[in-house]
Amino acid sequence: MAYGSFVIQRDLDFVVERGEVFVIMGGSGCGKSTLLNHMVGLKQPARGDVVYDGESFWGSPPEARDGLRRRLGVSFQAGALWSSMTLAENVGLPLQTFTRLPARQIREIVSLKLALVGLAGYEEFYPSEVSGGMLKRAGVARAMALDPDILFFDEPSAGLDPISSRRLDDLILELRDSLGATMVVVTHELASIFTIADNAVFLDAETRTMIAYGNPKTLRDESPNPTVRTFLRRGAVDAAAGGATV
Repeated sequence: MAYGSFVIQRDLDFVVERGEVFVIMGGSGCGKSTLLNHMVGLKQPARGDVVYDGESFWGSPPEARDGLRRRLGVSFQAGALWSSMTLAENVGLPLQTFTRLPARQIREIVSLKLALVGLAGYEEFYPSEVSGGMLKRAGVARAMALDPDILFFDEPSAGLDPISSRRLDDLILELRDSLGATMVVVTHELASIFTIADNAVFLDAETRTMIAYGNPKTLRDESPNPTVRTFLRRGAVDAAAGGATV
């Protein structure tokens, strides 16, 4: 991954298994969100490819890439909802754009998606009228609008209080279990990482590559890399030093 001649990350090689919650973790500025953008087709890698079920994303013709994109849902960090549209209109937009469903059926699907994320009854509210946690959940509902195989979350807990953050973690697990979807989550929050992740990759800003791959709890306890251990044990270190637990 690069911007011009500046390399952000290189030699990334990992597999996201069907039905798991996979976390992309690492410190600020290491390229976590940039990697997500490459995986969902918003940016082409300088070298290499992204492969879905054996099918090359960037090696496919544009029509095939569009078909692959329909299998993906993305919940962006700030929600990315249109402020001039109600929550129902935001969630219904992908259905209006990419399907020929009648308006009544779209309304029914939208109500179902909002109910799945705990927002039943908020269809006519505008983004400015709900809390940050509700905005995040509305973004998740929109990401689910087309029933994707894979849901991507970019820093879902950013800016949320601990209770709202935990509720969002629980929602991710509930959706994984009820829908059977695969989840890819960008985060540096330890509480979320240890709560939701089945598997993870650790991106390092200094070496500009991945330096760990596996279950976060296993990496915390057994990784030979001190950078990885420090990152995953930082809450315990802060507590031992008498500081605030992360």
